[in-house]
Amino acid sequence: MPPRKDDEKFSNRMETAAKARAEMLAKAKTRAEAAKVNFEAKAGERMAIAAAREERAKQRAEEKAKAAIEAEKRRAEEEEQRRLAEIEAKAQAEREHEERIRAQEALEIEQKAKRDARYAARKAGKKKGSRY
Repeated sequence: MPPRKDDEKFSNRMETAAKARAEMLAKAKTRAEAAKVNFEAKAGERMAIAAAREERAKQRAEEKAKAAIEAEKRRAEEEEQRRLAEIEAKAQAEREHEERIRAQEALEIEQKAKRDARYAARKAGKKKGSRY
């Protein structure tokens, strides 16, 4: 706004002030319109970003659920393998135990046969040449 002259009339000053207010209002309206357009564009961007964020969260949740299912499957498979290994170990231990029992029985039979042979030899020696 240009500097005021002292000889201006009151009505001229009022008209100048009204023009200045009208210009300021027009300037504010154009800024508001630009801001409104800008706001709508940014709102659209924000909505797109929010939708993408929700989609990523949904994908992460699905991946997490799949990972949990896979982990449960692996755990079940490992448990089954552990159970089968335990059964096999018990069966192996039982076979080894039975083998030891058979070996012990065979040893006892062999020892009994030797003992019986010695006894028979002693008896045969007594019959041949009786010492008593």
